[in-house]
Amino acid sequence: MRVRWLGWAGVEIEARGESLVIDLLGHPEGVLEGSSVTAPMPKVVAPRAEGEVLAGLCTHLHRDHTDAGALARALRPGGTVLHPESFGGDDHENLWTLKAEAELTAWKLPRQPMEPWSTTTVGPFSVAAVPAVDGLGDPQVSWVVEADGKRVIHLGDTMFHGYWWRAAHRYGPFDAVLAPVNGPTVCFPHCQPASPLPAALDARHAAVAARLLGAKAALPIHYDGFHIDGVYATQPDELTRFLDAADGEPYEVIAPGLGEDVTL
Repeated sequence: MRVRWLGWAGVEIEARGESLVIDLLGHPEGVLEGSSVTAPMPKVVAPRAEGEVLAGLCTHLHRDHTDAGALARALRPGGTVLHPESFGGDDHENLWTLKAEAELTAWKLPRQPMEPWSTTTVGPFSVAAVPAVDGLGDPQVSWVVEADGKRVIHLGDTMFHGYWWRAAHRYGPFDAVLAPVNGPTVCFPHCQPASPLPAALDARHAAVAARLLGAKAALPIHYDGFHIDGVYATQPDELTRFLDAADGEPYEVIAPGLGEDVTL
């Protein structure tokens, strides 16, 4: 199995000549549509198997993790988008998922909503949806992908939670844990009053989560993205903070460069 970091939370996983992608992001204009501020967006690269990818896995339907246009370019004809099932609710509750939902519908991409703990098979890949907790309360899962006797878990941009031990018991240990490390605090109009706590794993949370999951290797993702004072605030030197936090942990830390492969 090979894992390629595509930038932000995006990865491409290859096994037996087939590929799938998780949280693929193309040209991320409009990620913060509706905000009155702008910021540099994450640097990303296209998957190597663009046009031939079997499936696109989305940890949640936020625009920076579900990019319908990028998925349409990446997937082969009939390729499926897997994503968490909806919680329901009105447009106010679903404000941050409406754009991605509309884009998936407009592109007419085949979709397979999945419940937590459900499993499916995509080509040579066994895929499981593991519970995760979104910083805005939207549906989110982590994805366990297994092929060629190797198993990885992609944590999207989950907060710290108590499902780690269950996930490790059911699917661990993991050859690689792909963990977000930027730990943003957010202030969005539909989530008020705002929380001062990280809306995704920060460096220390990610280091501990990888340990609890029984990681053989931890791969940091979801960093070097955007920072917007008062809206989406992160601390500087996100990768260095994670490397420091993981120092002394029982797993190896691998930080691939943009577009770089890691062979497990």
